[in-house]
Amino acid sequence: MKPRRYHGLKRPKLRQSWNKYNLYNIARMLNPKIGASDFETFFQQKWRAKGMLRNYHGEHVVERKWVRMFDRRLLGVADMNTKYMAAHDGSELAAGRGSGKDVPPNWSDDIVPKKTLTPYMQMTFAPMERRLDIAVFRAMFASSTRQARQFCVHGAVKVNGKVMPYPAYRLNPGDMFQVDPERVLFATGAPKPDVNKIKPSKMKKRKSSAGEGEKENAEVEEEAEAEASAEEETTEVKEAEAAEQDPDTTDAPEPVKADMKPTRKQIQELAEQAKTILLEEELAVNQKRKLRGFLKQMKPLLSRAGRPDASPSEIADELSSLVSGLSLADTPTPAPASDGAAATKQEADPFADLSKQELEKLGRHMVEYIRDQEENPYDPSKPYKTPWQPRPYMAPFAFIPKYLEVNPNVCAAVYLRHPVARLGSAEVPTPFPREINQLAFNWYLRRR
Repeated sequence: MKPRRYHGLKRPKLRQSWNKYNLYNIARMLNPKIGASDFETFFQQKWRAKGMLRNYHGEHVVERKWVRMFDRRLLGVADMNTKYMAAHDGSELAAGRGSGKDVPPNWSDDIVPKKTLTPYMQMTFAPMERRLDIAVFRAMFASSTRQARQFCVHGAVKVNGKVMPYPAYRLNPGDMFQVDPERVLFATGAPKPDVNKIKPSKMKKRKSSAGEGEKENAEVEEEAEAEASAEEETTEVKEAEAAEQDPDTTDAPEPVKADMKPTRKQIQELAEQAKTILLEEELAVNQKRKLRGFLKQMKPLLSRAGRPDASPSEIADELSSLVSGLSLADTPTPAPASDGAAATKQEADPFADLSKQELEKLGRHMVEYIRDQEENPYDPSKPYKTPWQPRPYMAPFAFIPKYLEVNPNVCAAVYLRHPVARLGSAEVPTPFPREINQLAFNWYLRRR
């Protein structure tokens, strides 16, 4: 049986997730208009409303557990206007209706202001907000409630300094929970581009649209990978033959082979970094030419590093000379032959034509760029894209409820109090209107 899609577009179900398909479903959601027709009974209306809300609020929680969590008490806060309380003693409220002191609205006006109410029915799923996994999701430490649940089960979440592996733990006012920063960076950061997972047809389209330079780069990459694998196979075969050789038949002991695996790994990481820069960054033509030449020079160096008679010092010296000679600065176009002296001067000092203000501006930009690289460096060993960037389609979900106090620097948050309803707003985030929540509340309110 084929499993159902978690984010379907034909029969959409809203989820607690930052997924782009979920964002699309929320954006195109219309009012379901439950109870607008005479063909549905009150039971059917409550059933439909309950199903829609349970798909969003804790869909990973079993229904019987939620029924035990449900509370018919809806917490709210009264509007305490200090100026009004100082000007009145409360007798006007005790006068009752029909006393003439209340001012009715003028129904003949074009726009009659609506009376602001307290949306108590939006607090139906307030007990669900106390769960640890949902609190982690609300604090923007995870991209979905299921991912927050996974963080809890894997021991990446602490409550009051102790590891809490139970996602169903219900927080109390004053509890502090903390998530592993690496998990938060992975959950909220852009995904790491994986060239191996891209289909060959898409790679060909990208290469053809990018130009001939990137085609040459792709060919160099494929040749380098093929030669690297071939060199690895030959080294394995030679090692196996050396292991099977009889020591009595040898004339002289073989020299001890140097371990070239760290050097080969360093060369491969540099090549991968150059490939990602070519694929992602917007570079000039001469900069792409330099990077392609760098990859071509890395190809024989990688093959020599895989040989049994390779010298680590020679490989390291050649690698350092290659890296030091690589410069991606945008060099100016050469001058004509008549201005030979000016061309040599410009090649010697590429910043000679810049004014003092432009040099200061360039220096400030370079200082900011170096500081950003130190704080947010490129690290291919991380499971997320580096330098770190926020994941796409994150902005619409970037809000934190008032009952949480979050410190993103240490990936910790404090559960201040239980969510409450105020005049005109409720602290339980939900994409559904008040009428749908009221029907669901009536469903769970019935005696069982």
